[in-house]
Amino acid sequence: MAPTTLPPPAAARQYRYFDFVMVAFVVILLCANLIGPAKVAALGGFTFGAGILFFPLSYVFGDILTEVYGYARSRRVVWAGFGALVFAAVMSAVVVGLPPAPGFGGQAALEGVFGNTPRVVAASLLAYFCGEFANSFVLAKMKLRTGGRRLWLRTIGSTVVGEAVDSLIFYPLAFLGVWESALVLQVMLTNYALKCAWEALMTPVTYRVVAFLKAREHEDYFDWETDFSPFRLGA
Repeated sequence: MAPTTLPPPAAARQYRYFDFVMVAFVVILLCANLIGPAKVAALGGFTFGAGILFFPLSYVFGDILTEVYGYARSRRVVWAGFGALVFAAVMSAVVVGLPPAPGFGGQAALEGVFGNTPRVVAASLLAYFCGEFANSFVLAKMKLRTGGRRLWLRTIGSTVVGEAVDSLIFYPLAFLGVWESALVLQVMLTNYALKCAWEALMTPVTYRVVAFLKAREHEDYFDWETDFSPFRLGA
């Protein structure tokens, strides 16, 4: 009896720019979470954490990933970002916690920049995880509802939801009981409004990047049969 031969596995779809967009997403996420929180800025009468000028860019890239490549591939990128944030948090804790050598004068500066409390770190990780998945889920579902039309409505609408989830988790978990409740509410609402406004201002850029990627990748993914569980890694 002749041996049975199995057909070769179907080749996975290859994309030219997916890896670059994923790296950009993770880099922006890490920088916004490590560098941004170290400074509180004042501009035009508003007081805000400097990181919010750049953190919303992660939502822009999240929108681009979901719009072009679909929710499942975006989900893999969100998990990559989550892993990067966990590693950065562990590394920061280890480096700050190591006893400084005699004569080393930078310990106070390191603690000021990277010495976040476990409570803030946990709040940040949970808020990121829930907010990014809410953003991708809403955008993918809105794309199905609109038949791929009104990209501006999908990107802004998904960010409004995602940033709301992020803010409602992060600020109370990180600062309630440490700051006065009124201050927590004020900072949360101000930063939320600024993040959403930043997303709206970035809409023309989002349109250009999405159009470029769809044309070059020959992809415009619709999540008709996607499993939307955030706990799967398959694309």
